[in-house]
Parts: sequence; C-alpha cells; structure tokens
Amino acid sequence: MTLLSDLRWRGLIHQTTDDAGMEAWLQQRPRTVYAGFDPTADSLHVGSLLGLIVLRRFQQAGHKPIALVGGATGMIGDPSGKSAERNLLSEKDLVQNVVGLQEQMRRFLDFDCGNCSAKLVNNFDWVGPTSYLEFLRDVGKNFPVNVMLAKDSVKSRLGRGDQEQGDGMSYTEFSYMLLQAYDFVHLHENFGCELQAGGSDQWGNITAGIDLGRRMRGAELRGLTWPLLTKSDGTKMGKTESGAVWLSAERTSPYQFYQYWINVDDADVGGCLRMLTELSREEIQSLDAARETDAGKRESQRRLAEELTRLVHQDRGLEVAQKATEIFFGAEISDLDDAQLSQVFADVPSKELPRLRLRENGLTIVDALVEAGLAKSKGEARRTVGQGGAYVNNRRVEGIDTQLTAEHLASETVMVLRSGKKKYALLRFF
Repeated sequence: MTLLSDLRWRGLIHQTTDDAGMEAWLQQRPRTVYAGFDPTADSLHVGSLLGLIVLRRFQQAGHKPIALVGGATGMIGDPSGKSAERNLLSEKDLVQNVVGLQEQMRRFLDFDCGNCSAKLVNNFDWVGPTSYLEFLRDVGKNFPVNVMLAKDSVKSRLGRGDQEQGDGMSYTEFSYMLLQAYDFVHLHENFGCELQAGGSDQWGNITAGIDLGRRMRGAELRGLTWPLLTKSDGTKMGKTESGAVWLSAERTSPYQFYQYWINVDDADVGGCLRMLTELSREEIQSLDAARETDAGKRESQRRLAEELTRLVHQDRGLEVAQKATEIFFGAEISDLDDAQLSQVFADVPSKELPRLRLRENGLTIVDALVEAGLAKSKGEARRTVGQGGAYVNNRRVEGIDTQLTAEHLASETVMVLRSGKKKYALLRFF
C-alpha cells in the first residue's frame, strides 16, 4: 500500500491541494514535508499527536520531515478555530515552552538516519531578526488583503463582537497568516520543503503559504490536512474533567495517560487505532471483529493504550502504567521505588510523618488510617479494620493491634494505605 492510500485508509487525510496527482508526486522521489506546532505550553497534548504521527509516517516512507516550533508565531497566537484572541505569552515563557516541545518531538522522529533525517526548526530564528519595514516590503506586498479576507479563519471572526470596544479580530491576529505563510516560503528556499501538513483548521493558512510561494518565488507548493481528533459526539479527544491529556509525564503521568485510552468509548476506539497507532491493517481489522463479538473484553482499548503509552513514554513508562493498573485492581505492591510510586499515585492524597513514628513499637494501623485521612476518627478506623477493609501496600490488615514499622514501607519512604476497594492514601516518612 502506498503512503497516501494508507493515510486515507487510516482516516488521516481531510483535504489535499492535488487529489489526483499527489500520490504520483510523492512516489517520484523523496519529498520534504513540514508541520508546525504552537508553543502555547511546555508540553504537547493529545491533540498534537496526529501531527507527530503524520510526520513520522512520512519519514518511515522515506520522506524528510521538518517539525517547526512557532517561537515567532507563538507570540501572536493562531486565530484559526478561536472565538476570542489568545493571551499573549511572555518571551521567557515562550522560550521555556519551545525547549519543552523540542525535547518531546525527538521521541517521535529520527534525527539521525541519513537522507531522511528529521529537522527541528524554530521560526523565531528567521522572523526575529527581520524588521517590520523589511517584512512589509518583502512579504506584505505579495499578500492581497482580499485573499486574506476570504479565508474562513478570518471571516468567522470579522464582525464578531463590538468593534468600538476592541472585540472581533486585532491587527496582530490578522498578521498571523502572513507569518505562517512566510514560514513555508522560507522552508522551501532553505530546505527544499514542498509540502505543508496540518490540521483541517489550518487549511486557510496552508493555502496562503502556497499562494505566497507562487507570488514571491514562482514555487509550486502543496498542502494536505488531517481531520481534527474528535469523539463520535463531536467533542475533542484528549480532554478530561481535570483538563488536557498531555504528552509530558510531569503533567499527565504514564498511568493517567494509559487509563485515558483504556477508557475510550467503543464508538471511538477503531478510529484511534487507525489514526494514532502503527498497528497493521490486518491486526486492526481483527480487533474490529473481536469488538463486534465481545466488546466487554475491551481488547481494542488495551492494545490502543499499550501502543500509545509505549510511543509517548517508552517501554518503562508502559511498564509503570501497567503495574499501576494492576495495583489499583488490588495487586500487592513491591519492587517499586519512590519515584515510581509517586507516578502511580500522582493523584492520591499524601501526608508526611517523621520516620521516628516507625521505630520502637511502630505506628498503629488505627493511627495510620487517621493520619492518612482514610478515617475521620479512631473509632471509624477500628471499624474499617474489623470489617476487613484496611490494607497496607494492598495486603489486608488482620487486626486493630497491627503495628506498622519500616518493614511495611513499599519503597524507600512511602507506605500505601487503602480503605475499601479504591480509596488510597500515602504516608511518607522522612
């Protein structure tokens, strides 16, 4: 199967500038393709996965990917798909975010594989040194205002709100399209880039870059978009009650990341397997059939969670996530260190106690449950233990006289307490 036909089968093509000729064009020789990522935070999120996956697939097919971090465009904020202007980031925050994104991109793309090695660029490197007058003279004169006004990303914002109060679209946002369009021209001139890829909401910006390349350099550039990652109900994928699902382990732990995909709805999991994983067509179709036969096994969700957690957090992250899942289903806790337990129980309340409490006669299980907040009183704690509902490191505590010592630590400093089936708390001893 060719690259483009595989992308179509996986649902990764929304639009192209050349439906008839794109496939033959890609097969003629290796092409250079770029996609841009806005540094609005120091980590990418699930919504950014499609861009990384598409670039990765192009590279695996022998093409050269460029991942562009918008150090310059990020200072403005893309108005596409937005109903209000974004808050502008400080230069310090922007630099920090750019560094974070660059590190993450290296997990997905190979930067040392010969002719198709990926390249990482920051558009601030060429936009920053350019003066306002130079930009207007060299770039702005090639950009007809009527073309900009015709773009959906602009039309949807013009006339919105009270213009006298400064609502609608600012000149700053209006200029975003010029900057992104010039990125395409710069990458074509300096790296031979001929194809820009982006989400479906980027179509206007992509075609603006193609038009600018033709006007400024007579270049024949192309574009394609992928659909936005959404659920069957139309809402965005990668959102939870607590916020976005991030690719950073510090923002979203490997366990939380794994659990997000384990809990994907049956109506959405097939699309996620196609769009986000590198599983073969045969395996995906087999999972589809198994889901039709017995959806309760959630085999599709398990494979999705495994593949994406391994891709984003490597084998060790997947191991920790699976271990955490087993722990939350009652497996005894062992062979984990403080850092790993902190990842597993990132959302579990904890309390610090002096290590002296574990010496001599130790800390009673009743006092431990109260200290951890798993019981409001010693009487409640005694009832929990008496009813068989108290656990230390997922081992049931048999009697209210149990004394906890350093031997009960699950790692160097952490003891895991549980009340009932799922109510956890940590005690940390220093």
